[in-house]
Amino acid sequence: MASGGGHVAALWTEVNRCGQNGDFARALKAVNKILHEAKDDITALHCKVVCLVQNSSFKEALNVMNNYSKLLGNDLVVFEKAYCEYRLNRVESALKTIEAASEQTDKLKELYGQVLYRLERYDECKAVYTDLIRNSQDEYEEERKTNLSAVVAAMSQWGESSPEDLGLSETTYELCYNAACSLIGQGQLTEALNKLKQAEELCRVSFADDTDMTEEDIESELAVIHSQMAYIMQLQGRTEEALQRYNQVIKLNTNVCLSVCLSLPQDQNVFDSKKKVKLTSTDGVEHKLARRQLQAIDFNKALLAMYTNQAEQCRKLASGLQTQNPGQPRPVLVQVAQLCREKQHGKAIEQLQQFAEQHPESASGIKMTMAQLYLTQGTNQMSPLPKVSALVSMYSHEEDIDSAIEVFSQAIQYYQSQQSGSPTHLALVREAANFKLKHGRKREAISDLEQLWKQNPKDIRMLAQLISAYSVVDADKAKSLSKHLPSPDSMALKVDVEELENSHGATYIRKKAAKPAGDAVPKEQGNVEIKKKRKKKKGKLPKNFDPKATPDPERWLPMRERTYYRGKKKGKKKEQVGKGTQGTTAGGSADLDASKTASSPPTSPRPGSASSSASGAVPPRQQKPATASGATRKKVPQKKKKSGKGGW
Repeated sequence: MASGGGHVAALWTEVNRCGQNGDFARALKAVNKILHEAKDDITALHCKVVCLVQNSSFKEALNVMNNYSKLLGNDLVVFEKAYCEYRLNRVESALKTIEAASEQTDKLKELYGQVLYRLERYDECKAVYTDLIRNSQDEYEEERKTNLSAVVAAMSQWGESSPEDLGLSETTYELCYNAACSLIGQGQLTEALNKLKQAEELCRVSFADDTDMTEEDIESELAVIHSQMAYIMQLQGRTEEALQRYNQVIKLNTNVCLSVCLSLPQDQNVFDSKKKVKLTSTDGVEHKLARRQLQAIDFNKALLAMYTNQAEQCRKLASGLQTQNPGQPRPVLVQVAQLCREKQHGKAIEQLQQFAEQHPESASGIKMTMAQLYLTQGTNQMSPLPKVSALVSMYSHEEDIDSAIEVFSQAIQYYQSQQSGSPTHLALVREAANFKLKHGRKREAISDLEQLWKQNPKDIRMLAQLISAYSVVDADKAKSLSKHLPSPDSMALKVDVEELENSHGATYIRKKAAKPAGDAVPKEQGNVEIKKKRKKKKGKLPKNFDPKATPDPERWLPMRERTYYRGKKKGKKKEQVGKGTQGTTAGGSADLDASKTASSPPTSPRPGSASSSASGAVPPRQQKPATASGATRKKVPQKKKKSGKGGW
């Protein structure tokens, strides 16, 4: 404890108490007061760095360590410095700090493994975690196994070779999820999907007893698993189900953005896809993805830029991808597609030719693209073989088999005159024969098959195809050729058929023998086999069905046609409202009608009757209002009109 009197001692007590309670913000205030009294207190400086790290103030903590580097030294805060650099995504600096440490502690090795994983140095990372699991025993063993399984999954997906099985138990949903990712990297999609379903069940079980976790929190935790399920569905060709899963993940507003950028369906609105891909540009996302994942995002962005006619943006993204991977043909194909959209086919072919010369290992797909461009332009500048393949494919698509066979014939005649017996010539003859056999042209395939069999008489498969073709045209010739086939004994294999049929994974299993025929009734000749009658399913009865009650005889008629139908009942308020002016009722209008009142005098005299003065009655228009004292005419309060929609 640093010296400084009773006041400083009380502050240290406060720091100790706050540190045990996890209140690092309050502990930082006490440490600052101590440093105000003693600026060069090494322990106080170390405590300040720890408090800042716990409060996620990594930049400020790194500044303190750099400003007081002479006082603190290299080994006292080496872990804190490397951790701050790692959290600030300065991974290379963190690696140098760890490697410069004089002693490699367990916590420093843990951080070293995380840094190696971020740098995608998976072999070294695997060695670090294997050593930690072997030489340490504490409560963090499960987390180390989870990290090791994540390394194995990354090696399976992004590494050059598949890793060995370490025999890690899949007791948690994280371990189960990592095992599923490893299976995806090995191409075992069905097994990976089943493993993800198991991980989902384990995740729900692990959070079932946690009262602080809501259903929304659980679904957010499951978003990573669901996005990986969608990815498997996409690889299996189940695009609609995959897209539905992707949209569910997006609605949760989680950081699982990879599910958005790896799938861009052709029938999807490209502007909607562009809006979704913007989620991948949020801060910090690029540090959570592998290098190949980031390249996939940039590739999809380039495609979107091309489809939305942003040519400059498309070229910029494709050029950046080509710089990162010079031997990858996909960025070049994007650039070529953009040039074709701009009607610059000559420049596109020149760029493809240049790439094919620089990278011959990736030239096969590039040359086929060149062939397609040449065909689009109508030129004849490409080599014959790609041209034959392209023409046959197009004629086959149009179901013009005769034209496709004519293309083969012309190509074979050309090579027979120039390079007779060459591998290219024989390959063309073989493809022509297979094409003719595939489309039922066995008579036309005989000459090609005979030519191939003469070149290689030991080819049993070719001989079998020739015999099959002759069996349609000339049975005697097929019989004579069959003598050249090897004997059945020489081709027989020592295989136990019963064991093979009953083995696990057999697609066909022989059915067991039926019961002796003595138990069954023999069928007489000439009798037609009687079909078994299907049992009728019992109909469903209503919930309140009473078997004792007599059913309604009119139950088959519509409700409006039944005798007891009285129509829909109207509300009481609706019956009281009249059809006249708003607010009037049927009873009130009858009372106010003067014509229906017996005591009321007629408003005008009838023809031939006495005058109104004779009867003593005063006409209504000549009557004066009563002006008795104290009598006032009450005004009927008018109702205010309702404002808003639906007003009268």
